[in-house]
Amino acid sequence: MRLNEDPAAFEAFYRRHVDAVMRFVVRRVSDPHLAADLTADIFLAVLDSAHTYVPGRGSEIAWLYGIARNVVSAQHRKAAREARATGRVAGRRLMDDDDLIRMEERVDAERRMRRSLEAMRRLPEGERAVLELVAIDQLTVAEAAAALGIRQVTARVRLHRARRALGPVAEMGSPSSPVYVEGQV
Repeated sequence: MRLNEDPAAFEAFYRRHVDAVMRFVVRRVSDPHLAADLTADIFLAVLDSAHTYVPGRGSEIAWLYGIARNVVSAQHRKAAREARATGRVAGRRLMDDDDLIRMEERVDAERRMRRSLEAMRRLPEGERAVLELVAIDQLTVAEAAAALGIRQVTARVRLHRARRALGPVAEMGSPSSPVYVEGQV
């Protein structure tokens, strides 16, 4: 078949089969706009594959229905993929600019936290213990001293030394720092 080379032959072929193809498609899809689009896609596929038609292997309508079946099946597979993708994101909100800013802030805070924790590991045990109780567990200095079984003045000195040692790493003046506790010395 020379449909892709002869516009008059393609027009005749189209007119002979368009109603049958439309009926074929409408039985398989419920949206009239999609049916019209698929019918057009089928005839475009006919143009692309006209050179593959061999009259001795079957009628041209059977060949055309084979193409139509492939086009409609491809549409159903595409719709199924889209439904699966929609299902995966259903109920989830896409990130906006504010979300991205908050995410960057969270990443930066986690980076500072990791540096602070690493620096805390290098502190002497007594200083680290007081710092963890006050800065992380939110105990007062008096409560931390009681928990460690040391005097309150000793706990204050250890806390001061720990904060001084971590100052450059943990940015102790920052409220987002893991070792900053407002109102505590």
